[in-house]
Amino acid sequence: MIQEFKDFIAKGNVMDMAVGIIIGAAFTAIVTSLVGDLINPIIGLFMGGIDFGEWFYALDGKDYATLAAAEEAGASVFAIGRFIMAIINFLIIAFVVFMLVKMVNKAKAATEEPEEPKEEAPAGPSELDILMEIRDSLKK
Repeated sequence: MIQEFKDFIAKGNVMDMAVGIIIGAAFTAIVTSLVGDLINPIIGLFMGGIDFGEWFYALDGKDYATLAAAEEAGASVFAIGRFIMAIINFLIIAFVVFMLVKMVNKAKAATEEPEEPKEEAPAGPSELDILMEIRDSLKK
């Protein structure tokens, strides 16, 4: 069983997947910063100064100055701003992954040798030709 595990880990696909996961985690941090530090302030500016990170509703009916204050008080909250940030993060990451897959597919297509058209086998006589030949034989 240990040898099978070693063989599995040594396969190139597993190592490629590990590298992809590590790069994906780093990329997620970059996108989170992009959304939280650049995109949300711009959206907030156009929406009248709403800070998405602090957009929440406390379910206990009390008013809290910040989301952190509500969480510190132990109040249950709907953190709508965090949810919107997560959606924006997802859309950005999904778009970048789509573009990467598109680029990889284009690169694969460019490196593949074009298929040579197959020579068609000579077509035999059609059904009509055979029937006409039988008719002519019967006439003779």
